[in-house]
Amino acid sequence: MAGPVQSIERAAAILRLLAGGPRRLGLGEVAASLGLAKGTAHGILRTLQHVDFVEQDAATGKYQLGAALLHLGTSYLDVNELRSRSLNWADALAARSGESVRLGTPLEGSVLVVHHVFRPDDTFQTLDVGSLLPLHASSLGKVLLAYGTATIEPGRQPGLETYTRHTLADREQLTRALVEVRELGWAAEIQEMTMGEAGLAAPIRGHGGLVVGAIGLSGPVERICDNQGRPRQSLITLTRDAARAISKDLGAGRW
Repeated sequence: MAGPVQSIERAAAILRLLAGGPRRLGLGEVAASLGLAKGTAHGILRTLQHVDFVEQDAATGKYQLGAALLHLGTSYLDVNELRSRSLNWADALAARSGESVRLGTPLEGSVLVVHHVFRPDDTFQTLDVGSLLPLHASSLGKVLLAYGTATIEPGRQPGLETYTRHTLADREQLTRALVEVRELGWAAEIQEMTMGEAGLAAPIRGHGGLVVGAIGLSGPVERICDNQGRPRQSLITLTRDAARAISKDLGAGRW
């Protein structure tokens, strides 16, 4: 049998790399991250750009996932019951909160963003559908961890990846935080993945009450939190109400 095609493997690795980060990447960053020569990485990126799987920012020259690839992903996600039953509630949550709303499910040790509603204003925003978020540093991920929907595989290092000085990189500290998530019924991230940003999330349950995903909102920390640095109760209530409504549509009983 023929072996794997190296160029396709490398193209897939580049796409996963671009999907896994919160920002655009330059040619040098892509090449260094994957151990490729710059010429090789550039040739693959240009091919992916030609078929609209990758886009290059005209100002910075950096790359991000392209519209055609996101369309392919969305066409698959459209048949996903969780996403389809969440659309209206996610739109309503964005409108009522004034913040960006994302729906997440577990995928290979990360959170896959399967739906994203832009913040209802005129500021520049990037579509996050298809992005992978860290479980321990995102409110969506904490929900999935707290209810056993996702797990972090034991690594060689005792700590977890640190994104900011607020990241819960200590496993014992994270475990205590997840206990609190289960007690409260919601999770928060306050500058744990990106400085200046905060988020809230609540569990979505399916048949039998099992948590199958999470819905959350995110925005500048001064809008998500009060002047004491605590998540605003009004936003917590809106997020939990949306999660309950979706859960009801999915057939979950009382919880």
